[in-house]
Amino acid sequence: MAVLGRIPVSFGEVFPHGVFATAAAEPLENFETKRQETDKENGLPVWVVDVYDADPEANHKNSAIKVKISAEVCPIVPEAAYGPFRPCEFEGLTVTPYVDDSGKRPRIAYSFRARGVRAPGGAAGSGAGRSRPAAQAAAQQKDAA
Repeated sequence: MAVLGRIPVSFGEVFPHGVFATAAAEPLENFETKRQETDKENGLPVWVVDVYDADPEANHKNSAIKVKISAEVCPIVPEAAYGPFRPCEFEGLTVTPYVDDSGKRPRIAYSFRARGVRAPGGAAGSGAGRSRPAAQAAAQQKDAA
């Protein structure tokens, strides 16, 4: 049996030590068209979150990772907890292995995609994983109460 496309994986299996986002999610720009990429499977805009794997065994080159998120609006990354570092988890994580032949020797690399991002443990009320409009509406409701 051949495995084609994105392979669903558990966040904890791939990143047992967690990850830290280094900035807010940004639109993934198509290099040729200079427009935001859209997901080929569902047509949604694609956003990218730069993260560092917290695994102490990972070397620096392998610990800097980009995770792509397909969503109608920009996902909210949790607030910074340690300097610029924002601990987070990804929901609906998938991995796609591919051959990276851009260096001296070809190597196996991995592309990560997710449905959403949240604070570790899915902390309720953090605004993580919500769209910007939903998070703003929640904050306005809280202020009104």
